[in-house]
Amino acid sequence: MRAARLIKMVLLLQSRPAMTAAELARELEVSERTVTRDAQALSEAGVPVYAERGRAGGYRLIGGYRTRLTGLARGEAEALFLSGVPGALREMGLEDAASAARLKVSAALLPSLRDASRTAAQRFHLDAPNWFREPETPELLPAVAEAVWDDRRFSARYRRGEEEVVRELEPYGLVLKAGVWYLCARVARATGDDVFRVYRIDRFTAVEAGGERFERDGGFDLPAFWAERAGQFARSILRAEVVARLSADGVRRLPYAVDALSAREALDAAEAPDADGWVTVTLPVESEEVAHEQLRRLGPEVEVLAPTALRERFAQDAGRLAGLYGR
Repeated sequence: MRAARLIKMVLLLQSRPAMTAAELARELEVSERTVTRDAQALSEAGVPVYAERGRAGGYRLIGGYRTRLTGLARGEAEALFLSGVPGALREMGLEDAASAARLKVSAALLPSLRDASRTAAQRFHLDAPNWFREPETPELLPAVAEAVWDDRRFSARYRRGEEEVVRELEPYGLVLKAGVWYLCARVARATGDDVFRVYRIDRFTAVEAGGERFERDGGFDLPAFWAERAGQFARSILRAEVVARLSADGVRRLPYAVDALSAREALDAAEAPDADGWVTVTLPVESEEVAHEQLRRLGPEVEVLAPTALRERFAQDAGRLAGLYGR
């Protein structure tokens, strides 16, 4: 445990000019006193860690010291090679850079670990797009990706419904969701709480990068932002409600038939099963039409109670099935 922490401390100091004891303690999840002891241990082991005292003091590595990645275990090395998604890197125009980086990492590894890239590739492959859908790489994705990596503001023409709008954007991050690329960006010079927006990159019709770089908001967290916006979108389309009874098998299958968020909220709010073992739920849905399509997948494991029009549609379905199978 301590050995792993010491390696992490050296790598942190390699990546920055200097770090205070408080910063190291936060990154390593230990006390500042432990940081002091670890720095002393590294120094005694021959790692040139230098401590500067005073208000602007901290820890730094002197003499351009670099460590080889000899502290990686096999599982860590394999996980490192899983971090790059080949298809996504290729679509963003970064395949050559990623290949060069993997070669450099491989050269720094111990000989016994240099097959980590091959063993990882044989054990995990990410196929992001949905089934029965031919993925299309947006033509402007490489230009957008270049602006993201370079923190460079750009002007974009974007299809919104039947019209096109022009936006000055500060691109913060890219998200690949079920084969569709999205850009999370801040609207340049905008103010207020809603300055960060999400854009589908296949709806960009033109992108023109300027020479001006922008200063990133240090508090922006791409995974957290995406999770929040994805949750908001999922809730925004659930505008209707269906009351239904579910058998035990229907309860188990519900998350696979309807939106997972909708199923979870409905089941969490449900009361105990009735005498027949069935559970009554109030299910948020996009519309009665969508609910009809989704709940039909549960067959006889669901009984729709309301709204009346939807219940009647299921009754008609049941009558047609009875006619077909009762012959």
